[in-house]
Amino acid sequence: MTVVDNAIYVGGERVEPETLEQTYELIRDRRGMGWIGLFRPTAEEIASVAQEFGLHPLAVEDAVHAHQRPKLERYGDTLFVVLRPARYVDSPEIVEVGELHVFLGKDFVVTIRHSAAPELAPVRKRLEAHPELLRCGPEAILYAILDRIVDDYVPVLRGLGDDIEEIEAQVFGGQAGVTRRIYELSREVIEFQRACQPLVDVVDALSDGFDKYAVDVELRRKLRDVHDHVVRVVERVEAFRQLLASALTVNASVVAQRQNEEITRLTEATFRQSEEVKRISGWAAILFAPTLVGTVYGMNFTHMPELHWTLGYPFAVVLMFCVSVILYVVFKFRGWL
Repeated sequence: MTVVDNAIYVGGERVEPETLEQTYELIRDRRGMGWIGLFRPTAEEIASVAQEFGLHPLAVEDAVHAHQRPKLERYGDTLFVVLRPARYVDSPEIVEVGELHVFLGKDFVVTIRHSAAPELAPVRKRLEAHPELLRCGPEAILYAILDRIVDDYVPVLRGLGDDIEEIEAQVFGGQAGVTRRIYELSREVIEFQRACQPLVDVVDALSDGFDKYAVDVELRRKLRDVHDHVVRVVERVEAFRQLLASALTVNASVVAQRQNEEITRLTEATFRQSEEVKRISGWAAILFAPTLVGTVYGMNFTHMPELHWTLGYPFAVVLMFCVSVILYVVFKFRGWL
């Protein structure tokens, strides 16, 4: 069986059974509180533990299939809690969200990890260093696990915050590819939000059972502290989500502004080219008129009316000059020249 750790705690002190069967026997004899840690167990292994502790079939089914949202459910005297730990991987800028299932009874705790995080060995060492906390029962173990998961959320927030600052600089710096980065980081933030936001309801549900299950006063204070930390995490994640949504909108506006500026420059260039074409066309027309007159009068046909006219040459010159002046005045009036 994929047993990571297995121990009995009697009066807050650790006792190590040699086998799970011995653990079951000690728990049945009411000699202590057992904590069995499993890592990615098979359905058969979970069923074995479930049969020993009388776990509810619906909770066992959730533990087998995993992929559950954070929640807290009570089945008689057994508490079933689903938690979603998270860690930030900087290089690909992703948030890896794991899954941890916790079964709590009057004298036992079974933790089932479906991911590498969180590492619960430090949680055990912390509790074993404070026997007075272990004497509070299974609720103390659940508190320590919750506290560890919430503490692990802080580096995730730090990594996401650094990435958002970089994105803001890229948006106003006009760097390419920032839209894709905003979208991908938004997906990671939403995934992280799905992991931590329901944890507020989980801790609230635990708080509602304080009086009914006579939870230790000091443990109540510690759980309220965890609740405050979770609320702050959720608020920051929501702020991150809104910042990324705003960054996406601002980036779209910046891109649209740059496109408008580019279109304006192209329009101005086209306008200048059009003005140049007008000038060239105007001067071409002015030069074409005398060329046409000169070409007509340059044809040496025998029966041309003005061929033997004394004033034919001055007339042709004056005609070319007048046509050119008229065309110049017309084009100048129309702004072509």
